Amino acid sequence: MTKKICLFTIPLIAALGIGCSTTTNETTNANANATTATQPTTAPGPDNSEIATSVDASGTRTETRTFRDNPRIQKVTVTTHNGVRTVKVTSKSGEEKVVSTTENVLEATGDKVADAAGFVADKSKDVGRETADKAEDVKDKTVSTSKAVGEKTVEGAKKVGDKSVEGAKKVGDKTVSGAKKVGGAVKKVIP
Repeated sequence: MTKKICLFTIPLIAALGIGCSTTTNETTNANANATTATQPTTAPGPDNSEIATSVDASGTRTETRTFRDNPRIQKVTVTTHNGVRTVKVTSKSGEEKVVSTTENVLEATGDKVADAAGFVADKSKDVGRETADKAEDVKDKTVSTSKAVGEKTVEGAKKVGDKSVEGAKKVGDKTVSGAKKVGGAVKKVIP
């Protein structure tokens, strides 16, 4: 009976040992892969941004540039896998676009990156400014036109006044002349 227990125990221990060694190898491989991937590193970027860089176990390099205060874009993600570079731009509203550009988006200004992605600037601010400018122009033209109309009115009134005076002088002259003629005719009739 002791022989039977020993014969039964030896294969059982061997099977248990093989099972443990497989698990240990998988754990070792998983740990080796985990150490191959790098932890993300961050660094300040231009245009008030921050750039985070990481490399995963398969060798894919991901660089994410996050903009703190750009009104048009939120972030740019550059992924490089097997030499193929993909640039993805995310707007403030969350819209994502893949961009094909030769410019280094990790160094370019946020507005240049937004232009490359086709994200339009907020036009409502420009419209307000433009409306105020046009209102100012209309006011200036109204004042200018009012002055011109006033000047023309004064000039016209002076001309009318001059013509009235001139006409009154002519009428007065004619009246005096007519009176002299009438007076001369009266003298001829009365001897």
